[in-house]
Amino acid sequence: MAKTLANVGGFPITDTDVDNFLMGLGQRGMQYNSPEGRKIILTQLINNKLLLLDAKRNLFEAEPEYRERLNLLKDQLLTSYASEKVIRAVTVSDADTESYYNEHKAELMGDETVSASHILVETEEKALEILNKIESGELSFADAAKEYSSCPSKENGGSLGEFGRGQMVPEFDKKVFEMEVGEITKEPVKTQFGYHLIKLDAKNAAREISYAEIKDQLKDLVLQEKQKKAYDSKINQLKILYPVDMML
Repeated sequence: MAKTLANVGGFPITDTDVDNFLMGLGQRGMQYNSPEGRKIILTQLINNKLLLLDAKRNLFEAEPEYRERLNLLKDQLLTSYASEKVIRAVTVSDADTESYYNEHKAELMGDETVSASHILVETEEKALEILNKIESGELSFADAAKEYSSCPSKENGGSLGEFGRGQMVPEFDKKVFEMEVGEITKEPVKTQFGYHLIKLDAKNAAREISYAEIKDQLKDLVLQEKQKKAYDSKINQLKILYPVDMML
């Protein structure tokens, strides 16, 4: 049962009213979902009710300006409702989605990725000193990363795992995708974070994405396409029923 939080002119405002108001705010409502925030919402609901009661007492509903605005809002609401009814009837089956996948399989390719490790230090001099130790065999790349790197990846021997183009800062990204597997940069790569020694561990060519991997995204895409077609078809039918003369 809803709990009454306030009475305004004999009309109750409940915790359910506050919940509904928060839901109407969407994602923005999260910042008010606390005791203090709910008090702010309750105050707003009280103010709204006060204004509504006063508007009714003063017969604002009978004023021409109000009637004009009401009619405009009713037309907008009815238009929105009619549009929703057109697209609400559209459904997408697994067969529709699988058919789309088969027709567009060549376009649905995963991007090329690489797996790389790095060592991050503050100065170029330090990076070159570490590089000399690696090249001389004094330290392996992984051991050097554990000992000298300032990046948290040092715990994994400098490994950054697998990533695609554009996921790293530009200077790093450009260099790593130019490298050969097993190669270590001969010169430190400078970025906003410092100086990197990079080792390319693996290259993974672009691959075909399986239907199972992309099924959910495709279902949304196919639904949007079918809804657009249904909407366009309805508009074209209505243009026959209600001829449109453009005056441009």
